[in-house]
Amino acid sequence: MKPGSGTLVINIMSEGKAETYEGVYQCTARNERGAAVSNNIVVRPSRSPLWTKERLEPIILRNGQSLVLPCRPPIGLPPAIIFWMDNSFQRLPQSERVSQGLNGDLYFSNVLPEDTREDYICYARFNHTQTIQQKQPISLKVISVDELNETIAANLSDTEFYGAKSSKERPPTFLTPEGNESHKEELRGNVLSLECIAEGLPTPVIYWIKEDGTLPVNRTFYRNFKKTLQITHVSEADSGNYQCIAKNTLGAVHHTISVTVKAAPYWIVAPQNLVLSPGENGTLICRANGNPKPRISWLTNGVPVEIALDDPSRKIDGDTIMFSNVQESSSAVYQCNASNKYGYLLANAFVNVLAEPPRILTSANTLYQVIANRPALLDCAFFGSPMPTIEWFKGTKGSALHEDIYILHDNGTLEIPVAQKDSTGTYTCVARNKLGMAKNEVHLEIKDPTRIIKQPEYAVVQRGSTVSFECKVKHDHTLIPTIMWLKDNGELPNDERFSTDKDHLVVSDVKDDDGGTYTCAANTTLDSASASAVLRVVDVPNPPFDLELTNQLDKSVQLTWTPGDDNNSPITKFIIEYEDAMHEAGLWRHQAEVSGTQTTAQLKLSPYVNYSFRVMAENSIGRSMPSDASEPYLTKAAEPDQNPTAVEGLGTEPDNLVITWKPLNGFQSNGPGLQYKVSWRQKDGDDEWTSVVVANVSKYIVSGTPTFVPYLIKVQALNDVGFAPEPAAVMGHSGEDLPMVAPGNVRVSVVNSTLAEVHWDPVPPKSVRGHLQGYRIYYWMTQSSSKRHRRHIEKKILTFQGSKTHGMLPGLQPYSHYALNVRVVNGKGEGPASTDRGFHTPEGVPSAPSSLKIVNPTLDSLTLEWEPPSHPNGILTEYILKYQPINSTHELGPLVDLKIPANKTRWTLKNLNFSTRYKFYFYAQTSVGSGSQITEEAITTVDEVRAVNPRISNVTAAAAETCANISWEYEGPEHVKFYVEYGVAGTMASRQVDIATQGWFIGLMCAVALLILILLIVCFIRRNKGGKYPVKEKEDAHADPEIQPMKEDDGTFGEYSDAEDHKPLKKGSRTPSDRTVKKEDSDDSLVDYGEGVNGQFNEDGSFIGQYSGKKEKEPAEGNESSEAPSPVNAMNSFV
Repeated sequence: MKPGSGTLVINIMSEGKAETYEGVYQCTARNERGAAVSNNIVVRPSRSPLWTKERLEPIILRNGQSLVLPCRPPIGLPPAIIFWMDNSFQRLPQSERVSQGLNGDLYFSNVLPEDTREDYICYARFNHTQTIQQKQPISLKVISVDELNETIAANLSDTEFYGAKSSKERPPTFLTPEGNESHKEELRGNVLSLECIAEGLPTPVIYWIKEDGTLPVNRTFYRNFKKTLQITHVSEADSGNYQCIAKNTLGAVHHTISVTVKAAPYWIVAPQNLVLSPGENGTLICRANGNPKPRISWLTNGVPVEIALDDPSRKIDGDTIMFSNVQESSSAVYQCNASNKYGYLLANAFVNVLAEPPRILTSANTLYQVIANRPALLDCAFFGSPMPTIEWFKGTKGSALHEDIYILHDNGTLEIPVAQKDSTGTYTCVARNKLGMAKNEVHLEIKDPTRIIKQPEYAVVQRGSTVSFECKVKHDHTLIPTIMWLKDNGELPNDERFSTDKDHLVVSDVKDDDGGTYTCAANTTLDSASASAVLRVVDVPNPPFDLELTNQLDKSVQLTWTPGDDNNSPITKFIIEYEDAMHEAGLWRHQAEVSGTQTTAQLKLSPYVNYSFRVMAENSIGRSMPSDASEPYLTKAAEPDQNPTAVEGLGTEPDNLVITWKPLNGFQSNGPGLQYKVSWRQKDGDDEWTSVVVANVSKYIVSGTPTFVPYLIKVQALNDVGFAPEPAAVMGHSGEDLPMVAPGNVRVSVVNSTLAEVHWDPVPPKSVRGHLQGYRIYYWMTQSSSKRHRRHIEKKILTFQGSKTHGMLPGLQPYSHYALNVRVVNGKGEGPASTDRGFHTPEGVPSAPSSLKIVNPTLDSLTLEWEPPSHPNGILTEYILKYQPINSTHELGPLVDLKIPANKTRWTLKNLNFSTRYKFYFYAQTSVGSGSQITEEAITTVDEVRAVNPRISNVTAAAAETCANISWEYEGPEHVKFYVEYGVAGTMASRQVDIATQGWFIGLMCAVALLILILLIVCFIRRNKGGKYPVKEKEDAHADPEIQPMKEDDGTFGEYSDAEDHKPLKKGSRTPSDRTVKKEDSDDSLVDYGEGVNGQFNEDGSFIGQYSGKKEKEPAEGNESSEAPSPVNAMNSFV
């Protein structure tokens, strides 16, 4: 016995043989209140006896006979496991024809010659002793009748063979079990195994049915090629007749097995312990069932109750013991024994008579934390006799909790089926019986559930890329979650490519093995949440391999290959390429494409090509690397099956014909010795074809041809094998020469001042001596009526395609003399010019005056100077000047018209208002109409000399490493100098000097005093004039769109103001400082007419070009000064 326990240890190794301890053991445990006993424990030593020595004769059978090889192993404990093997310890193959029975014998439904062997060995394995016993080998020889007749038929009789059955085909018969019926018993809960093995030729097939019933679906299994039927966990309902049917083509045989299911005793109600208080009543029930019905017997403290001490509180009634008015002396241990022929049951139950006040076993102030919306179980383990009653209370003044919301379990546990936030609080458990009362407080907290609010998502990534899974968790703020990432429900690989942070798992340089299911698991002490996503790693397929060429014919071959791994993206197609090692070594060209389900392609081949093939696989990710090249395959030579393309005949000289073509490549040659047969003859003659065979070139020149004659041309390919098919003839021409005749009857019709129409008669076709490309007009201005000096003659050209006999000349200069001639054009060049034809364009409207400036402004007058229009386009008749004032409210005043003789270039306007801005509109006129206008603005001077306060605003600076760009907006007098001071930030104040002691400052003050004195004198003379006149700009939306508004200033023109009052001017056009406005030149120009040098027309002669103007701008003017900065100021300055 082990100290402190009831375990009995038997050391067989040191305390004798195992057989010494064989027997039945039972354990009894006693104390002052009774004795309990265990079930019987049977101890038997394991046995693995040796096989009995025997001499086995060889077995000789005819082909087709049945055979049973017996095993009959020695009886061991536990039973041996049987299997058949050969001398090499290889299991013998089994099938529907040959199989091992439940008893270990080897059954042959019929034998075949291949069953012949000398080493049929039955092995018995005794697992408990870890030994294997071997039967003597059995020799079997199977011979056919023909073989028998040839060898031993004359010396042996049929009775000397093992068995005497015919080897002919026969219906089935059963080898086991024997007869038509048999019986089988099995115990409830075990596995029922039924076996039928039949012989016959052909080999029979076994079927199973249950008479008057069906086989249980989930508990029925077929073993040993359906020769064994197994039903697991059998019960009484599985009793009945089972029928096995053996069938072959010659018939069927039946065997019925009657199955009876017996049962060892099993509990219906096992006796339960009783705890009673003195004077109480109780009952022990021991109820069991079995087949046959078990017998119930009672023991008390291990002694049959019939011979035990009498207890007046006890009364036995079969399987029930009733107790009434028990006392402490009634305490005992009772044993119930239920037994039949198949086994027994033994159960202990104590009857303990106690008088104990309630005790609560659950620890006080236990804290329970539960997730919201889940059940909460509050324990209240208790003890007492009599059995205490349990009540639960919530809070300090709450009433007892009832089962309408709560569940009160018999063990004292309080269950809240769906705990909510308001379930939080303190709960009290109270236990009462007639001897007293006990209570205990526990505390309940409800926590928010852990949830994954952003789950990882399914990802498909290419091998070598990076993938990221996101997992955001929301949890109760009092709980600390731990987030773990799993791969396929296991830990992440120990690889630096896997990195995790709070919310992400990142896998870089993804490999094939990284594919799988990734799970984000968030765990707290109370709950957990998880979410999974699948990662599928894809890539371009691996290249195909094992390329093989079969069915090799002259013009076709079959290519077969084995696909490489598709890398988790199905292959959509295979691309086959070929290399011609003979003609284009190293260059792979496309041959064919097949679907991704094919691994064979029939390829069409060309003659005389040394083929090698390779295959590439393509999926949704991309294309694989090419496979290794196949073995070379050289096709036989053949005549060319096509002729050169792009055959042309064009002469380069008037007396030749150059025949060109695109030669065949080596792949198209179909054989060695590629040449070309070039043939030609005049199209309109009766001449025979002239032919010449040339080498593999692309040009042949025929000399001595007449000028521009049509020829029929053929170029045919040939090689050493033969000619290509007869080619089609194409037409060409011998060389062109310059046209011989000029167009005649040239006529000009002037449409308007800028457009003229020209007509001419076509030249005779034969005089063209080539392909007519069109007619070309040369035209030029001989004299402009409005120009004093004749310009250099510049000829312009317009080409009109085809056989057109008229065209339009656009973009002419009005009021000018022009001349033109016409020439015919062919592929060689231009023919002679026609006689020059002159014409004159009428007057047009002039262009704007070239410039306009206002000079010498006074108090009441302004002088305008201008230059005539650059293109008068006729005789100027007069100039028109319009002007109007701009008042202080930004409004335009009345418009004044003034006509000025055409010979003037200067005009003075008098009696104007002083200190007033005027806007001028100026243009010239001819007899046709008015030209474009030019505008300008100017201001009359004030009535006294005043210092004008300049305004500088919007100063910006852009600094670079070694320089700075400073810009500003300026309003004020013209011809001024600008100074820019700069210094280091924060140091300006320390660099100031006292300017009052500087000489330049004293001189400046004197000049200012003198200026004030002069102003006072002028003011006195003209005292009835004066005041402040605000000058403002306003956009004239009705008169001139070129005027841009200027932001108004503070309303005091010509006076000093504070720097803080300076306001930026609006961006707009400004009059140059010299008050000269130069109008944009608008030169009409001819743009791309026709296909010639300058322009083009449509077929109807309409002009399809457009005019474009050249714009000139005056260079920006600026004032510069070399004056040095004042030495008074220590800051740096620049102008």
